[in-house]
Amino acid sequence: MNWRTWLLAALIGAGIFVAGLVVRGIWRLRGLYRIHRAGRRPLRATRHRIWRDPGPPEDRDLTYGPGGRANVPVPPFVFLEEHTTGSHPCVSVRDAHSRRWRVKWGAEVFAESFAVRFAHACGYFAEVTHFVKSGTIECHTPLGRASDCITGEDGQFFDARFELDDPRVNKLFEEHSWSWDDNPFLNTQELSGLKIVVMLLSNWDTKDRRDVARGSNTAIFEHRVPHVPRPRHEARYLITDWGGAMGKWGSTIVTRGRWDPDGFEAQTPQFVTGVTDGVVRFGYKGQRTADVATAIPIEHARWFFSIAGGLTVRQLIDGLKASGATDDEADRFARELVARIRQLGSI
Repeated sequence: MNWRTWLLAALIGAGIFVAGLVVRGIWRLRGLYRIHRAGRRPLRATRHRIWRDPGPPEDRDLTYGPGGRANVPVPPFVFLEEHTTGSHPCVSVRDAHSRRWRVKWGAEVFAESFAVRFAHACGYFAEVTHFVKSGTIECHTPLGRASDCITGEDGQFFDARFELDDPRVNKLFEEHSWSWDDNPFLNTQELSGLKIVVMLLSNWDTKDRRDVARGSNTAIFEHRVPHVPRPRHEARYLITDWGGAMGKWGSTIVTRGRWDPDGFEAQTPQFVTGVTDGVVRFGYKGQRTADVATAIPIEHARWFFSIAGGLTVRQLIDGLKASGATDDEADRFARELVARIRQLGSI
């Protein structure tokens, strides 16, 4: 390769780099404008939470996850509407108990179904989510993208993620969501624990409120909870998109993946890379690496280990199989997760 070829390659590389910076700058400016235009969050909450005590490890249910057995989607399912935004086909349906569900298909279904179970088992708020292997949706409306997922005269579907859409909950997304660097829990062990959950699951898609121009993966759900002398409003901070989990972490489309046992296994040895000046070093990389993987004190990591260290391979396998994993996938993912958690216990 002569010097002209080297120069051309260098110029192309520099151009791609500069173009990337320009695009990111435009996204950032658009995001700031949207946040400013949206104004203050419409919250009445007097209490803000990101974590709750999940109880003894042996009592944590990864088979049914958030919502438990009582909140499983029950057929028959009736079509309500199709959603045209998002990267995968999605519709809303009503089940036999008149509950509304958002039904999604695509590459993220398995990862999302399991990630909410694991996060919930570690004490973090998560949406009621279930994997449904097959079923039918009564639909008499012409469909767009979802026409490839709901087929035949009876509306048959396979491998779907059902996510509960509770109208009693005030859901704040996008401009009114939260950022890793701007929330009421900065420097707490609870926020550090959520970051560790993200890294344990290799979830590289950690966009937040600052990324609203591309879509934030965080949200605030305001619940009305019992309290004496009168009910009060409670704001719960959570991650609502776990679709980039259970594969390889990475900062670029070339290096990262999702729902990939081989890639997940390959990175386990680099999960914890050491401790420097009382701060744990992690091998993780994602869309918000500096916010997620740095500045986690060893005390916070040990606290999280006291919460997650009691989870067993059997519990994890149950959660994975309930999320659509094969026997082989469930066994491999579960053992790697336990190995990663044990690295936290050994620091």
